[in-house]
Amino acid sequence: MSRRLPWPEGPSVRGGRGGKVWPVFLPYAGCVRRCLYCNQESQTGTPVRDLDAIFVAMQQAMRAAPPAAVWDSLALYGGSFTALPEVWIRRFLEAAAIWKAQGRIRQVRCSTRPDAVDAAGLARWKALGLDVVELGVQSFQDDALAASGRSYTGEVARRACGLVRAAGLGLGVQLMPGLPGQRPGEAGQDVAQALALHPEGIRLYPCLVLEGTGLAVRWRQGLHQPRSLEAMAWTLGRAVLRCWEAGVPVWRIGMLEQPGLAQHILAGPRHPALGTMARSRAIFLWMRRHIQRGRGAIRLILPRRVSGEIWGVAGELRPHYARLGVHHQNMSWHEEDIVQIMELTA
Repeated sequence: MSRRLPWPEGPSVRGGRGGKVWPVFLPYAGCVRRCLYCNQESQTGTPVRDLDAIFVAMQQAMRAAPPAAVWDSLALYGGSFTALPEVWIRRFLEAAAIWKAQGRIRQVRCSTRPDAVDAAGLARWKALGLDVVELGVQSFQDDALAASGRSYTGEVARRACGLVRAAGLGLGVQLMPGLPGQRPGEAGQDVAQALALHPEGIRLYPCLVLEGTGLAVRWRQGLHQPRSLEAMAWTLGRAVLRCWEAGVPVWRIGMLEQPGLAQHILAGPRHPALGTMARSRAIFLWMRRHIQRGRGAIRLILPRRVSGEIWGVAGELRPHYARLGVHHQNMSWHEEDIVQIMELTA
């Protein structure tokens, strides 16, 4: 018996946005309070500066860029961009609109809090050239949001996602599995709720304990126990598979490690190849679903583009595959995005 199955991660999904991103970091700008887990100076590698200094540096960087350089996105990250004074929102977006008109950037995106958007504001900002709004939802679970100091509810987050889509803007959803107050299984529920809102992409940032945060204080007091790396890798693998099957790109897995960040990480599920760990587990979970155990020997033909990920980091998933009867000897590769499973006579 032979079955041919389409690979769950289509070509349009792999790689997410694609292209180069020019990040402009605005640490804590627009934030009315500091969340329990947040240390944006360490996370972004950017010291807190006034908005005028950031704006001037942004303009200088563009003028100094090679004339032929083109970015997929100018990304206004860190802080809560839409909670800035309107004069600053307009100033950043008008500058970006000039560069977009010149063909230097293709789109403008920002990150912000779910409780810092409304229909009127989104309409204004779209007219000024904003294309994508990434909402730092973190979770849709009220208890986890309250325990993390987010000061809004899951319903507010869901409504904000709807407002972004209704405004005709691209929607990105940032989730933080492993938040304090998050119960087992709720990270998966968050992914399901995010996908139901039809975002253009999802970011998955496992919660880490950073020096200089309220969470670090609780961790030292024994009041917070981060998820283990192994448990988080499987949580992320299940999330990635759900995103693939929904046709939604995973834009990023794990915090982008800026220079100096490592020395501020006290605890939590951190690994330099966390994305590969998550993707390889998503592949395994999908394979396990479709391989019929106990039916005799099998032979697999898989898309070549997953050959570097299927066994996991340093071959960590080989024992899991062995229990399915899958070894490198009964596996081969081709250029199609098709999996062929041949069940041989027992």
